[in-house]
Amino acid sequence: MNTEARTGGPAAQEAEPAAAHPARAFPLPPPGGMGPPAEYAELQQGCPVARVRAIHDVPGLDTTGWFVTRYDDVRDLLADPRLIRPDVNDWPVTPDDWPRIEPDMVTLMELEGEEHAALRRAVADAFSVRAVRGHAERIRGIADELLDALEEGGGPADLVAGFTEPFPIRVMCEITGIPYAGHETFTRLSKHLLFSVDLDDDDDDITQVMRDLVLEWIALRRREPGDDVLTDLIGRCDAGELTEEDVVRFGRSMIIAGFLPSTMFLGNAALALLTRPDTASALRADPGLMPGAVEELLRHLPVLNGNVLQLATEDIEVGGQAIRAGELVIPVIAAANRDPSVFPDPGRLDLSRIDNPHLAFGRGTHNCLGAHLTRTKFAIGLGRLLERFPELRLAVGEDEIPWPSGRKFSSPLALPVRW
Repeated sequence: MNTEARTGGPAAQEAEPAAAHPARAFPLPPPGGMGPPAEYAELQQGCPVARVRAIHDVPGLDTTGWFVTRYDDVRDLLADPRLIRPDVNDWPVTPDDWPRIEPDMVTLMELEGEEHAALRRAVADAFSVRAVRGHAERIRGIADELLDALEEGGGPADLVAGFTEPFPIRVMCEITGIPYAGHETFTRLSKHLLFSVDLDDDDDDITQVMRDLVLEWIALRRREPGDDVLTDLIGRCDAGELTEEDVVRFGRSMIIAGFLPSTMFLGNAALALLTRPDTASALRADPGLMPGAVEELLRHLPVLNGNVLQLATEDIEVGGQAIRAGELVIPVIAAANRDPSVFPDPGRLDLSRIDNPHLAFGRGTHNCLGAHLTRTKFAIGLGRLLERFPELRLAVGEDEIPWPSGRKFSSPLALPVRW
């Protein structure tokens, strides 16, 4: 990228208030599908830095942000130290007389500086390549247990309820020490936070509900320690290396980002293979293709559609557009991963794609901590699914698959299958 332009040199447009740019509606996947939104190609070509409105506006507040779609810009923004992940008090900007929310929503994604570095160091070994390899048999066992139950129940069956939703959640619970028995509670909280799904009337204080839940997990692991991340973090807390608040932040991170994106990706990946029988056959014939297939699926499937929010701490320039300090920036990973200047024929799922520098796991200090685990559980889960059910197929027409609507990213609500 042109360094002079990025630092506000002659190539940058003259800074002017964001309100001077008409805001577009937030691009959403088309009804009845995972996407990507049709606007991505248009924006990349004609308006790579566009002002958009949030899906859920807050009356009286400016909830617009700069929607960035080109690969080079997104890649740079994800690692730009002049941008931070805002917490609930940073954005949207509220009047001075509005009450501030206690910072109980801070996760690993919003932490900065030494606090962020210390917590990441504390969990780095647990999510390392070596550690993940050591979990491979446990992960395979979870997959087989679920697939056994699916097979014993007979077809047709719902692949979402029977496998693509419980498998990633059980794997993460096994490794982190979060009790799977409470998965309905934390997935309900996740759906509220990611999709504004309504909670019960007595759950209005979402910050306190989340905190109480994580404190329950911590208390359980103190009583019943295990070979897991929470037990290790509690030990570090007792030794004075971390605070209890650090452990709470880790648990909160898992609720918000540790479960639903993985279940949605696996559901979309399964559908992609079910609707491409030649691709599924190639993976069955040569399991060695699976690691590359996972990378291509991570690039191809738009699970993260504008879910990264960043706040400019100083005036910057992106793609010829001046952005002022305090304005929101949305680097759209799903759009960058479909940029034709980087990925030839980007709309095609190509298992033979060799040069695949996708950005599904982010970049910089806030890159995805669980990238190695994610790759492994998807490779094992999809591999076992294809091997166990060589005749797996949809039990309904593709147009009969139920989908949610109005979400930034989407996956099937159910996948009826036969085998």
